[in-house]
Amino acid sequence: MSDAIITNDAKPVIRLIQAKDNAAVKQLVHDVLAEHGLGGEGFAGVDPEMDDMYSAYKAPLAAYYVIEQAGEIVGAGGFAPLDGCDDGSVVELRKMYLRPQLRGQGLGHRLMIKCIEGARQAGFKQMYLETTPAMKAAQRLYLKHGFNYRDTRLGETGHGGCEVLMSLNL
Repeated sequence: MSDAIITNDAKPVIRLIQAKDNAAVKQLVHDVLAEHGLGGEGFAGVDPEMDDMYSAYKAPLAAYYVIEQAGEIVGAGGFAPLDGCDDGSVVELRKMYLRPQLRGQGLGHRLMIKCIEGARQAGFKQMYLETTPAMKAAQRLYLKHGFNYRDTRLGETGHGGCEVLMSLNL
């Protein structure tokens, strides 16, 4: 992230990812994971799609959004069909992260609504996510939106380091 100061007067905009956002989104994901002491195998930061998020989410039934404020990417999140679920009814909430200075201002809520509505419109019946015990604020956001904890994994996310499993019936 640049040294630009982000103030509350710069109105944040949620929009679909563009190719020019790839490097900033990758940095955002790595920064938030590092903030929580999470990195390496088993976490989102090493997923192959991290180098070209724009192309990865151009696929049908997928979308990835960024939150831009004062010219900076300060949040992101999206959804795509869950690998390993052959019937096509389960979507995965993917790589939803916010910079610390944006948390608690309702932007995560707005981004979550966008993802849930997009997944419903695409015809999915269930949304699934994996996170970690360290991400308590994220879990509170998911619970507010109707997600429930579950005991068993769905599909194949490749995120073995994420022990908290949650899902939402759409």
